[in-house]
Amino acid sequence: MACNLVVIFGPPAVGKMSVGHALAERTGYKLFHNHMSIELALQFFDYGTPAFRRLVEHFRQEIFAEAIAAPLPGLIFTWVWAFDQPQDREYLFQLTSAFAQAGGQRYLVELEADPKLLFERNRGEFRLQHKPSKRNLDHSEAHLKEVLAQHRLNSGPEEADLFSDPYLRINNSALSPDQVAEKIQAHFQLR
Repeated sequence: MACNLVVIFGPPAVGKMSVGHALAERTGYKLFHNHMSIELALQFFDYGTPAFRRLVEHFRQEIFAEAIAAPLPGLIFTWVWAFDQPQDREYLFQLTSAFAQAGGQRYLVELEADPKLLFERNRGEFRLQHKPSKRNLDHSEAHLKEVLAQHRLNSGPEEADLFSDPYLRINNSALSPDQVAEKIQAHFQLR
């Protein structure tokens, strides 16, 4: 049995980790949210430094390789995709091709929400519990404003060629994480 990969992407604080957690409970897939590697590297190096970047990428590559080799039935990975950054596109397709080459299926899930809601969710208890680096709310909110101003974090018509099935876009402004996970599971027919 090959390892499937579900990539949940969207802006910071849109609810990727919460949805991933709910989907993991429904499917038995393992959740590897992007802050698992970030928080570990932050224990040793400042955010964005070369050592930090190398470690985060190393941790991720090793987890992906072991998930494929084991194989796990499925892995859920959460990620912020900056559509204005060509290297992000390359990274995603390199990652998903590794799973496909091993016989796994990739599923892309794009989350979007009202931008004002992102600032509310940035203060969420579940988020702060699992992402210690977000607990300094002044810094976290300033970073969120900066990222939203600098990057395009949801796809537009110019990305139509990137997404063929299996792809699903969900506006989760008025949905709970479990409702979103239910939609994902039904759409992709995940066990």
